[in-house]
Amino acid sequence: MKIGPYQLANQLFVAPMAGVTDRPFRQLCKKLGAGYAVSEMIASNALLWKSEKTQRRANHQGEFKPIAVQIAGADPAMMADAAKLNVDNGAQIIDINMGCPAKKVCNVAAGSALLRDEPLVQQIIEAVVQAVGVGPNAVPVTLKIRTGWDRENKNALAVAKLAEQSGISMLTVHGRTRADLYHGAAEYETIQAVKSSVRIPVVANGDITTPEKAAQVLKLTGADAIMIGRAAQGRPWIFREIAHYLVTGDTLPTPEIDEIQNIMNEHLLDHYAFYGEYTGLRTARKHIGWYCKGLRNSHHFRQRMNTADDCKTQLQMVNDFFDEMKSHSDRLLFLEAA
Repeated sequence: MKIGPYQLANQLFVAPMAGVTDRPFRQLCKKLGAGYAVSEMIASNALLWKSEKTQRRANHQGEFKPIAVQIAGADPAMMADAAKLNVDNGAQIIDINMGCPAKKVCNVAAGSALLRDEPLVQQIIEAVVQAVGVGPNAVPVTLKIRTGWDRENKNALAVAKLAEQSGISMLTVHGRTRADLYHGAAEYETIQAVKSSVRIPVVANGDITTPEKAAQVLKLTGADAIMIGRAAQGRPWIFREIAHYLVTGDTLPTPEIDEIQNIMNEHLLDHYAFYGEYTGLRTARKHIGWYCKGLRNSHHFRQRMNTADDCKTQLQMVNDFFDEMKSHSDRLLFLEAA
């Protein structure tokens, strides 16, 4: 699998997720088997470029290559400027967000709201491609979309053809409309139709939660790769599991509690170092909650853990909880009541 000149390790991608796919998480997923990861969405508004959040999202120090940055906005010129800025800061691939269903993004006519305006879609793509995707130092430009605005207005095929004609190097399709948000089941038949209609690589996204489902989606859609988002939260080893299954047809055993604890410790220490004490303590809570989800008494533990007022205490509480789980290994397989 290649994007422009970049040969990827495999066909397993980490989806860009706001507040989740920061540099520590991307690095961890790549270590555990992901072949490619896209950064959190960076706004095209120049007024936000020097904000702490944007500066942190644009931080790729020591990151495994290729470095892919997702940009979002609705103004072609601003999107072109954002692409150039990120390339100047080390981005090797620019991804355009036309798939995010969040209200705060769609309310400013960005993300999946753009699918309602195909001429504007074309203007944005052409502006970004002309800014960074042509010439001797061309940077591949990719695009992420949904199947349409709503079930009555599905235009993924039209947008895919337009994207290919405008110079997009790879297209990712989330198998839901904007109106669907994350409800219902992903519709893979639209992704298959898109794949059949264009020559550029197509990536399937949506509801890929197990190695078996990954293999099924690849077969159903004919996609060149799959992108995994929510299923990797608290379970970054899913990439290793899928990679093994696709090659061997065998399912890897669930990680032992010791390994999960070690992975989580590595993640949290990197997370604290990246964000600092104040922000690191607070933003780590969701990751800890995901790692502990399903373990016995994890709900009560999370309530206690949220009272920690420094990273050292938080980390100690997490490890104490996992040590307690190991001391009662016969109970580890019991899940919380749904």
